Amino acid sequence: MKALYKPGPQPGLELTDRPEPQAGPADVKIRVLATGICGTDLHIQSWDASAQSMLVTPLVPGHEFYGEVVEVGEDVREVRVGDRVSGEGHIVCGMCRNCRAGRRQMCINVVSVGVQRDGAFAEYVVIPETNVWVHHDPSVTPELGAIFDPFGNAVHTALSFPLVGEDVLITGAGPIGLMAISVARHAGARKIAITDVSAQRLDLARQMGADLAVDVSRMTVAEAQRELGMLEGFDVGFEMSGRPAALQGMIENMNHGGRIALLGLPAEAAEIDWGKVVTHMLTLKGIYGREMFETWYAMSAMLASNPVLRRHVASVVTDVLPAERWEEGFAVARSGTGGKVVLDWSGV
Repeated sequence: MKALYKPGPQPGLELTDRPEPQAGPADVKIRVLATGICGTDLHIQSWDASAQSMLVTPLVPGHEFYGEVVEVGEDVREVRVGDRVSGEGHIVCGMCRNCRAGRRQMCINVVSVGVQRDGAFAEYVVIPETNVWVHHDPSVTPELGAIFDPFGNAVHTALSFPLVGEDVLITGAGPIGLMAISVARHAGARKIAITDVSAQRLDLARQMGADLAVDVSRMTVAEAQRELGMLEGFDVGFEMSGRPAALQGMIENMNHGGRIALLGLPAEAAEIDWGKVVTHMLTLKGIYGREMFETWYAMSAMLASNPVLRRHVASVVTDVLPAERWEEGFAVARSGTGGKVVLDWSGV
């Protein structure tokens, strides 16, 4: 099969021939139709410190995908050949304290598809049946199905705290931050502001329904509050950028008792005014991946019941390229100016 492959611990990827993966008794083999390019994949391509700390090579990367089931193992009970599916990329041990308590997203022995085992930048990928998400809604296109993983990040972050009537600040208008706008609106948020410095991404944020898209190189968050007519600070914050200054600014502009969900991974240490966190009684919650599988149920239910949200989430995909043009796709994703980039594997 054709696959994007990282042969060893060095920069770069190559589109080459690799053996097809074989399904074990509890596994499902999937013909990949579309894959999303994630920030993790960019780290893997460049072989930076982040990739070096988490990657096992040689490896086929890729963890955001949509495809068709072509084979199931003898112990598979629910998934059928022909099902259209996405996949949860965190494969858990099932035996640690968190797994046995039903908190699988907190597994201490998690193995990630496309990071510690071969992933979906290929014609075929194999994952356990327990990680397969079957799409029963015919309105889920390959491109939309391919971004269920990052959409799940947005849903997990946005639904961490009650949002009805709350004023929400989102820092970082990348694809996940953009999707979080629509989720927050669906969940009943009052005012939604989002910050970035990319004019293109801020335009996308306005199209997604943000009340105010803030270019922080031109306007402060405090000024944004005044423009929105807010008398107090933000009630809920989603930190999506991973930038220390964004988190610092968010803490400065939260209402007393405010709650912050942190998804962005910082590349450097961030100074935090812990005195303000304590005296303003702020709650900070780290978010990683998706809740298994409550987030997946929420994603499918929201998309099926809300055509506007479905349209907005689908619009986050701004570039679809044949898999053979993967280098171009990675360059577009790395530019950080647009939405989600999806590679089409259907013609490989």
